[in-house]
Parts: sequence; C-alpha cells; structure tokens
Amino acid sequence: MIDFGFDKIALIGAVALVVIGPEKLPRVARTVGTLMGKARRYVADVKAEVNRTIELEELQKMKSQFETAARDVESTVNNEIHGASQAFNQQVNDLTAGLDGGVSDDYASLSSVPATPVYKHPKKRWRLKRTAVPRWYKQRAGVRGHVQSGAARVARHRPAALK
Repeated sequence: MIDFGFDKIALIGAVALVVIGPEKLPRVARTVGTLMGKARRYVADVKAEVNRTIELEELQKMKSQFETAARDVESTVNNEIHGASQAFNQQVNDLTAGLDGGVSDDYASLSSVPATPVYKHPKKRWRLKRTAVPRWYKQRAGVRGHVQSGAARVARHRPAALK
C-alpha cells in the first residue's frame, strides 16, 4: 500500500481539521476507518482466493502426475505378470510334453476349471431367531422361552386335585 510517514499523516489530519471542522471530524474518521477496514478485508479475500486457485492448480498438476505414475506402474506390473505367466505356461508345456498323453489330458482338464468359484447359497434359516445363549442352558436356568398369559400360567401350575 501507500507508505505514509508520521509527518504526512499529521499534515492530512491538520487539513481535515480545517476543512471538515472539529464537530464532524470524529464521525468522518470513524467512517474512513471502517471503509479502510472493509478495503483491507476485501484485498485479503482476493489474495486468499488467488492463493487457493494457485494451490488448486498445483494440486491438479500433482494429481495428474500421480495418475500417470500409477498407470505406468500398473502397465509394468501387467507386463511382468504376463511375461511370467507365459514363461510358466512354457515350462508346464515343456514338462508335460515328455510325459504320456493321460497326464497331459489331466492337466488340460485342470486348466479348464474356472478361476472363480461358483456361488453357493448357504441355505440358512434366516427367520429363526438366534441368540448367543444356547437353548439347553436357558431351559436348565429356567428362562421362559414362550410368552404365556397369567391365567394360563396359573392353570398350568394348579395342582391336579383342584382342576
């Protein structure tokens, strides 16, 4: 910003005192102060926005560099895996070529097995309520397994002579 020394500020203050007058000078000074504060905040916001856009551009550049590096690593790994699998298949073919036909047919049948297993449903009874406490323990401890009304409970435990 503009560099003001003490002597320049004193000169501006004396001229403002003469031009504006002593009655209105405090109100004008407050207004000028608030306007200067708003201007500083606006300049700070603009600087922050510019810095954010610069940082965003740098982050996008870094992201693109990491993506290209990841693609390069992925392609080299795929090439290595492909080369290793070809070498392995070549070794297997060389080994099975010397054996009789039955063994190589077995290997051919094993290679036709799908790599991923077929999904098998667990056949669980999902609607059954399962608890951590076993049923036999609850029965031994006397925990009620069924809801029963009060009248039914009294009738159940009534002595045989009163029935």
